[in-house]
Amino acid sequence: MAKDKRKDQRAARGAGSRGARSTAKATEVAGGQHHAASAHGQPAKVDTSLPATRPELLALHAEARRRRNAAPLGSDAFRAAVEEIARIEIRVADVERAQDPPSG
Repeated sequence: MAKDKRKDQRAARGAGSRGARSTAKATEVAGGQHHAASAHGQPAKVDTSLPATRPELLALHAEARRRRNAAPLGSDAFRAAVEEIARIEIRVADVERAQDPPSG
């Protein structure tokens, strides 16, 4: 009985509507372009004071994540840790971009 009820509900929804919650199409969002297709604001600034090796950066990243996770949400310590994580991630991307050959 329960299986028949689910089958009837699927048939009533129609084809292609599984999981669809929004009426906006992907082409209508952001003028037909994906939001990540263009830069948001200014380019990221690389903090060259951070280490230049990926393993050192990942260790700093893990430490900053621990501080962020331990801090109360929205506190100054939380915000500082989030900003540090962002700086480290930008530096990691810079280091990876400079590798020869690129990893990944």
